[in-house]
Amino acid sequence: MTAVPAGEVPDVRKAVEVEATPEEAFDVFAQRPLEWWPAHHVFVTDRRSITIEPVFGGRYYETGADGTTIDWGTVVEWDRPRRLVLTWRMGPGWRPVYDDALASLIEVDVTPTGPGTCEVALTHARLDRHGEIAPGIHAALQGPSPGPTLEQYAEVVARRVPPRAA
Repeated sequence: MTAVPAGEVPDVRKAVEVEATPEEAFDVFAQRPLEWWPAHHVFVTDRRSITIEPVFGGRYYETGADGTTIDWGTVVEWDRPRRLVLTWRMGPGWRPVYDDALASLIEVDVTPTGPGTCEVALTHARLDRHGEIAPGIHAALQGPSPGPTLEQYAEVVARRVPPRAA
């Protein structure tokens, strides 16, 4: 891959407000990604799970029905319930790469917005690390906020977080 100068490909930030505490919103994001992660974003055959290990240096990976696991990245920041940062090891042809130096970052920031509500912001940062495919990745991610991934995430939060008593 040919490097793209840092900052030449802008970050993509999208956000959604959910009816949940920051702890609940963070937990749905980190513990239930199989329920909201786009079904077509997959490296394994017949995906059965997506795991984000809850520790700095932990793996972020998916597992197929045959037991095959493929890493999507590494946990580079775990600050429950405020912030989660993962490397995103996407390579040419939407195939995995196995070097975090070639991976962009997925930054998740959870900010309270009121009693029982918070904003969950998902930023794809440092896309320049993807080299010559960085502009194409940016174009694929760019679009109206919140986008289908965060819309699906919000639906899972609505199903999984009990409603508050008025």
